[in-house]
Amino acid sequence: MQHFRAPRWLPGGNLQTIWPALFSRTAPQPPPAYRRERWPTPDGDFVDVDFIDAADPAAPLLVLFHGLEGSSRSHYALAFAHRAAALGWAYAVPHFRGCSGEINLAPRAYHSGDHAEVGWMLERLRAGRGAPLRAVGVSLGGNALLRWAEEAGDTASATAGAVAAVCSPIDLAAGGHAIGQGFNRQVYTRMFLRTMKTKAQQKWQQHPGLFDRERLRAARTLYDFDNLFTAPLHGFRDTDDYWRRASAKPHLQRIRIPALVLNARNDPFVPAHSLPGPHEVGRYVTLWQPAHGGHVGFPQGRFPGHVQSLPEAVVAWLQQAC
Repeated sequence: MQHFRAPRWLPGGNLQTIWPALFSRTAPQPPPAYRRERWPTPDGDFVDVDFIDAADPAAPLLVLFHGLEGSSRSHYALAFAHRAAALGWAYAVPHFRGCSGEINLAPRAYHSGDHAEVGWMLERLRAGRGAPLRAVGVSLGGNALLRWAEEAGDTASATAGAVAAVCSPIDLAAGGHAIGQGFNRQVYTRMFLRTMKTKAQQKWQQHPGLFDRERLRAARTLYDFDNLFTAPLHGFRDTDDYWRRASAKPHLQRIRIPALVLNARNDPFVPAHSLPGPHEVGRYVTLWQPAHGGHVGFPQGRFPGHVQSLPEAVVAWLQQAC
């Protein structure tokens, strides 16, 4: 995957982002059926976790943390589900709060640096299993997963054998400013804000006065949304404080388990100049930075293409890493 090249019929980072999400095949066969569990959280809320069980109870468990406004039905989640099933592994997708199709109860949602929530989910998934699990985080979920590994340090190995972050904006300020400009603002920002604002309005109805509803309705960038909603609801002073403290990039040398950080250099959300170099990571971190792939795209094959190469490469790395 570090030498990935997109098919000639799908050039450019935007096409390699949009087309796979909408039209490329996740696998030749229909998606496997999920089994859902609802877990009460320590603060009186809930999260929903979708599972695909393995025939062998001792099989490895692959955990996937989805991206911004993602779910177990996102194209990449289905592609990883097929890969786990092909290997005979169990598979789990914990949903961040409010992303499972039902709004959560507490006056909070989720954010890019939610390492405490990730740690709680991983510990519960690990309980009762004979071997450490393997975890993948996509985009926002990857940054949060890396933040967990950074904060856990030497204790992380008791829970996860290896982790991988796919197309994650580990420099949140660079990614946030990139998505707020030009084509990105007109297409991707509008797409995200459409669902994020709807959920925020539902949150306001649960907890009237939680934020300035009229100002949030007028927000046109993720920076503005985070300033009014994400940052204050999760203990940050403002967007700049949130993006600085939640970014995984400054702390990569603290990771003490094998960690793959995969970013395409033509990702429209994650500027290539913001990606870490080998001198900025510790010995446990592997960097893959192919020239092509877009944002969680990595399409291959003849038209309309497929997205199976990404989970195949990432899971193969996780297998050899632990």
